[in-house]
Amino acid sequence: MKKTWLTTVSVAAVLASGLAQAAEELQPADPARGETKANTICMACHGPQGNSVVPLWPKLAGQHPEYIIKQLMNFKAGERYNVQMTPMAMPLTEQEVLDVAAYFSTQTQSGGQADRELAEKGEAIYRAGNPATGVPACSACHGPAGMGQGLSKFPRLSGQHADYVKQTLEYFRKGERANDPNGMMRGVAARMSDQEIAAVSQYIQGLSK
Repeated sequence: MKKTWLTTVSVAAVLASGLAQAAEELQPADPARGETKANTICMACHGPQGNSVVPLWPKLAGQHPEYIIKQLMNFKAGERYNVQMTPMAMPLTEQEVLDVAAYFSTQTQSGGQADRELAEKGEAIYRAGNPATGVPACSACHGPAGMGQGLSKFPRLSGQHADYVKQTLEYFRKGERANDPNGMMRGVAARMSDQEIAAVSQYIQGLSK
């Protein structure tokens, strides 16, 4: 019995030591290393410096590193799935995730222009929500200029492609994306009409800091 206990303790000690060593091997995030990796696997979809030219693929330039890290780790853990992104994220090491996030966060986003008529309708929802249907103001979490909050992992929305924002809100509304903390975004999107989603998406595309 004593031998079994000693063996168990020894195994646990080895595992703990291995985990501690692995943690120590992580280096501070390096944008230069991240650039090399991003140019290898990310640029084809997310564009040079993270400014994608395809409206359904998000811009990553200027995004909070905390948010990028969360999304990549969610893809790796199967908590979020995308036919293009999941195979790209799975092989990444934790160090590579940190480096890529650091790189994209230091890049300058290209911004965008919005459909004026739709944006005017979207601004009211973004800033004040729709009290009649329980839609909260987007600005409460993402800020008046759409810059988000890094530590809270609320993403920057300012200048993001309208098509991508619209698609994402629809995924949340249908429950096809479910990696939002406490179902916050699913709850918001479930109360939004097609017209509100389209209008808010256009307003976000035209936002600039």
